Amino acid sequence: MNKFSSSPVTHHIATKVPEITLIFWIIKLLSTAMGESTTDYFVYQFNPYIIVVLGFIGLAAALTLQFFRRRYIAWIYWLTIVMVAIFGTMAADVAHIVIGVPYFISTLCFSLVLGIVFFSWYFSEKTLSIHSIYTRRRELFYWATVMATFALGTAAGDMTASTLHLGYFSSFIIFVILFALPAVAYKLFGLNEIIAFWFAYVITRPLGATFADWLGKSILGGLGIGDGKVALVLTILIIIFVGYVTVTKTDVDNMKL
Repeated sequence: MNKFSSSPVTHHIATKVPEITLIFWIIKLLSTAMGESTTDYFVYQFNPYIIVVLGFIGLAAALTLQFFRRRYIAWIYWLTIVMVAIFGTMAADVAHIVIGVPYFISTLCFSLVLGIVFFSWYFSEKTLSIHSIYTRRRELFYWATVMATFALGTAAGDMTASTLHLGYFSSFIIFVILFALPAVAYKLFGLNEIIAFWFAYVITRPLGATFADWLGKSILGGLGIGDGKVALVLTILIIIFVGYVTVTKTDVDNMKL
């Protein structure tokens, strides 16, 4: 049984999410970093309003593909994650740049939204296990949670880097530590596996975003490589890893409730 499962049932079912393995976390972190650098590149190179509209259309198309499939398909799932990463970054940036909401306030607001989604999901389904995603309602809750985590993570990463003046690299190190904490707490202190998973999942967003910003930007201690170049490399890496799991099926062989 997967360590993040909340049920002893071991038969295979048509779940809509991948098995939680090392490669899952690798692709997830790559997607968060890629979403940050891709959004920043296009928003500053082209009309930001058009880019936001196109981002929303891309997200809607990816979600439609995901919802109309009866089981997990690697390239569709990860395409949806990438589009959530891109649009989630846009949502947090629009709240700060266009509306003028401070990062601290947007972080609190997105935290509240995530808390409401978690509460509603658990109140309705009595579980937050991602390996019970086999009904449309649970899938809707799952993707609402994913979108909330991306928006929250973007705001949190920008808050630590700019509002708290820690810079991108220091923020990255802090989120690396926070990302490792639930795994340590799970192994040493018996932290609930579902809580451990979702805590780590939320942290992947600011972790990946601050890493991408550190590489791409020349401010706040960044290396200044360029958002476009970083986005391109990360996209290639995502394609390679998703291609690998598509061929090997390593992310579905042991999928259980």
